[in-house]
Amino acid sequence: MLQSLTIHNIAIIEQAQIDFNEGLNILTGETGAGKSIIIDAINMILGERTSKELVRSGQDSALVEALFYIEDGILDDFLQENGMPPMDEGALLIVREMNANGKSTSRVNGRMVTAQALKELAKNIVNIHGQHDSQALLSDEKHIGFLDSFGGKVILEAIAAYRQAHHAIKATQKTLKSMFGDDTEREKRIDLLQYQLEEIQNADLTIGEDEALIEKRMMLQNGEKLLQATSQAYELLFEGNEGMSAYSMITQAERLMHEVARYDKQLGTIAEGIAEAGYIIEEKLHTLRNYMESLEFNPDMLDEIEHRLDLIYKLKRKYGATVEDILTNADDIAQELDALVNSEQKIQALQQTLAKQQLDCTKKADALFQARLNAAKQLEKSVLNELRDLDMGSVQFAVAVEHSIEFKQDGADNVSFLISTNVGEPMKPMAKIASGGELSRIMLALKTILADHIGTLIFDEIDTGVSGRAAQRVGEKLSKLACKKQVLCITHLPQIAAMADTHYLIEKTVEQAHTKTKVHALDSERRIEEVARMIGGAQMTALTLSHAEELLALADERKKGRV
Repeated sequence: MLQSLTIHNIAIIEQAQIDFNEGLNILTGETGAGKSIIIDAINMILGERTSKELVRSGQDSALVEALFYIEDGILDDFLQENGMPPMDEGALLIVREMNANGKSTSRVNGRMVTAQALKELAKNIVNIHGQHDSQALLSDEKHIGFLDSFGGKVILEAIAAYRQAHHAIKATQKTLKSMFGDDTEREKRIDLLQYQLEEIQNADLTIGEDEALIEKRMMLQNGEKLLQATSQAYELLFEGNEGMSAYSMITQAERLMHEVARYDKQLGTIAEGIAEAGYIIEEKLHTLRNYMESLEFNPDMLDEIEHRLDLIYKLKRKYGATVEDILTNADDIAQELDALVNSEQKIQALQQTLAKQQLDCTKKADALFQARLNAAKQLEKSVLNELRDLDMGSVQFAVAVEHSIEFKQDGADNVSFLISTNVGEPMKPMAKIASGGELSRIMLALKTILADHIGTLIFDEIDTGVSGRAAQRVGEKLSKLACKKQVLCITHLPQIAAMADTHYLIEKTVEQAHTKTKVHALDSERRIEEVARMIGGAQMTALTLSHAEELLALADERKKGRV
């Protein structure tokens, strides 16, 4: 149960501490007094997404503390699995703080946790019904969730088995599609790969070919310059200028040095060096002559080189930055093409696997469908029993479960709640005929049934659209429910407020030009006054006070007979 809730700087609540009790805790107050802020604070402590606008104006941060006492052993496994400290004698302290920038921190028993972890924890200790939750009954898509929650472990296990089978189908289908696609896509891919491979193979590329062609093109484009330069060099070295060539002059110098070397040995060494230079020039003369003879200036050859380089350039744009990259890409294309062309056996194996998986998934979906059918019958009986307590004994309620051939995330079933509110009328979808008051009572019935494992239930205006005798029945149902669970309820109806075990007044005051909200636990006298206000409004008369006393006395009598 929720023992205490402490609020600091949430909207117009500067500071408030509410000590809750077992049984039915009723919160009332004028419109705008701050009842919705209490719910916002509770949502904040339960890990829900919270707006920074909740931080009280002028304050740096807002903080909410909640102290729960939980029956021993219920949360031990969850706390251990999520790295949260164990409880001390059943005490669970949750603290959440949010600064003015919207950033929040959450702690459980002093240890920091994520908002998501806090939200998962909250599911095990509190169930809260918001002002608009009854509208979920108008959406058929939500009904399957109610049914599955009611079905409990049996349906959860059936869903888990189905999801595993459904996931296997999706994985196999993804493999087939990613590897081969459908037949049309596969044929298109084969055609493309064959074209690409033939294009590269027909080019007959060799690594380094493009560099060699570029050099050859450079030679052909500058042939005249090359011939002129080499001819002049050859003439200077061998034929000479004005009768004397470089080779002749070196030969003459060598002879002169040898003639005088007998007078100085050092000149012999010089003569040998000159002779070596002569040998080098002679060698280079042969090389230069061969080069000159090899020079060609065929325009057709230049065109061929240009066409070849253009082909290589186009292939580089498609398949890689270098010839080596193109050839590597060709190997990859060949491997993929081989896998596609010779993949019939693998495709058949995968398709056989898929057929078995679909059969298995069908069996799992059928089992889930049967589990939901069984749960639907039980849910119908349980809801009808609860509705009788809520003065809706003539209402007919049914859970329609339809099986389809479409595999969805949570099975192949569609679930819808059907209702007939008047004797003799056929049952129709709830969205078409249920009023606001009927929706509120049906939701109360469902909450009573579905929250069996939750220790604290919170209802924010479950009385929407309810009045008179129906309001009395709702109050009695909440009181009866509070025999087994702690119930917190915000209400505007005196019939419900009269059934309180503990009654809190939320009121707004102005102090030193600041609006503040305070929460008070009412004694018997103040309680009579508050119920009288709820009956008669601002004008409190002796008659309304008398009526309030009578209403509270009757409520006390009804509570004596609750189980």
